[in-house]
Amino acid sequence: MAVKMNDTLLDLVEGDITEMDVEAIVNPSNPDLKMGGGGVSKAILKKGGKSIQEECERIGGAAVGTAVMTGAGNLPHKQVIHAVGPKKGEGDEDRKLASAVRSSLALADRNGLKSIAIPAISAGAYGFPLARCARILLTEVHRYLQGGTKLETVIVCLHDEETYKKFRQELRRGFR
Repeated sequence: MAVKMNDTLLDLVEGDITEMDVEAIVNPSNPDLKMGGGGVSKAILKKGGKSIQEECERIGGAAVGTAVMTGAGNLPHKQVIHAVGPKKGEGDEDRKLASAVRSSLALADRNGLKSIAIPAISAGAYGFPLARCARILLTEVHRYLQGGTKLETVIVCLHDEETYKKFRQELRRGFR
């Protein structure tokens, strides 16, 4: 399901983020930037190789609500953006998730990237409610794209049918 927002295409896709035809993919990260625990992070590490984790170790860590960038190792992308999302119950989660999404988009934009794929940050192992994640993530993407960007494509890549349906439902509801 794709919609045009100003000069940027926003597309919802069910699939494997490591297979997306984009310049950067977003890894939903933890503050210490350790990869491979599960889900998207595990897939990125497995396909991208240990050089991505080695770069993360050199960076050392990132605060919740921020994002950092590394190379993409063996992946076909130029960069991996590591967005640190909130854990359910840690407090101020909505603001932190919005900030992580915004930080990811801004990092791609500042580095001249034209396309990015973002997963449902914090909705997996971090226990963030899926409907809330969809509403916040899509609203933040919408807000960012209203401000003028060089990004041409933003793909929200969702790993399963249930997650895709929830995001599609939220996108159809529109932005408030």
